[in-house]
Amino acid sequence: MHHHAYLWTGPKERFDDEALRRPPHPDPPPAGSRPELIERYRQVAAEFATSDLPPLETAYWLVKPRSLVRGTWDEAKEAAAWLGERLAEYAPRFAAEGDRDTARLARLVDAAAERLHSGADMSYGHYLERPSYLSMAVVTCSPNRAVPGLACPCA
Repeated sequence: MHHHAYLWTGPKERFDDEALRRPPHPDPPPAGSRPELIERYRQVAAEFATSDLPPLETAYWLVKPRSLVRGTWDEAKEAAAWLGERLAEYAPRFAAEGDRDTARLARLVDAAAERLHSGADMSYGHYLERPSYLSMAVVTCSPNRAVPGLACPCA
């Protein structure tokens, strides 16, 4: 078992485009569907796996380009430390003052270490200065517990 880290920052409006953050349905719209529905399906099918947008389900980071992996670790504690470093780096920009509390951030890192050690994935998100958003995730691989059929980006 090992862990891959991902990070995305960008406009909140882009983050809110949920259609591009979920994998396309396995079946395309039926013939005779509205043209805009067919076009949206084509767009999502073409862009989901190549987009840098965070997926709604954390495990689906594994289908994104290998170039988006920010780090890989065998130990959950090391992966959680990466999350802690990113939280400390971005905390001064968090929109909510309460999110900057160092004791709270330390608890988030401890919780991440426990979850990753158990084989689960972790993702955290924070609003930054408006209108930006920060998404961080660490995905457990080989296999992923939530979606075991997803291939590891290292393979």
